Amino acid sequence: MSVISDGARSNKSKSAKAGLQFPVSRVYRLLKLGNYADRISPGAAIYLAAVLEYLSAEVLELAGNAAQENKKTRILPRHIQLAVRNDDELNKVFSSVTIAQGGVIPDVLPELLPKKTTSLKQPHKCVRVLAATRLLTL
Repeated sequence: MSVISDGARSNKSKSAKAGLQFPVSRVYRLLKLGNYADRISPGAAIYLAAVLEYLSAEVLELAGNAAQENKKTRILPRHIQLAVRNDDELNKVFSSVTIAQGGVIPDVLPELLPKKTTSLKQPHKCVRVLAATRLLTL
C-alpha cells in the first residue's frame, strides 16, 4: 500500500496549467452541455478559452486607450464602441453586434463641411514694395 503525500499531488487547475485566466473547466462543461458535437476534446476547451481571453484582452486594451484619449479613468460602453469600430478586424467580428449606450462613430460627409475660402488675389503693389524696403533697411 502506497500513500501519496500531499507534496506529490498537484492541485493545479486546468487554467493554471494552460497559463490562462479564463476558466477552462467551465468552457469544457459548457461545450459538453451545448450539444455542439457528440464528443468534445479537452484541448478544444483550452483552445477556446485562450481565444476568448485574447479577444477580451484586445478589446479591453483598445477601449482603455479610447478612455485615456477622452481623459477618463473608467471604460464606458462608448469607449468599447469606439475601440471596436475603429479597428478593422474587430469591426468585422462585431459586425452584427449592437453595443448598448455605445453611440455612433463620428463621421461627417465632406459635402456638409463649410467651404474653405482662399483669396486668389495678389497682395497690393505698395504692400510688396513696403515689405521689400523694410527688409533692405534691416
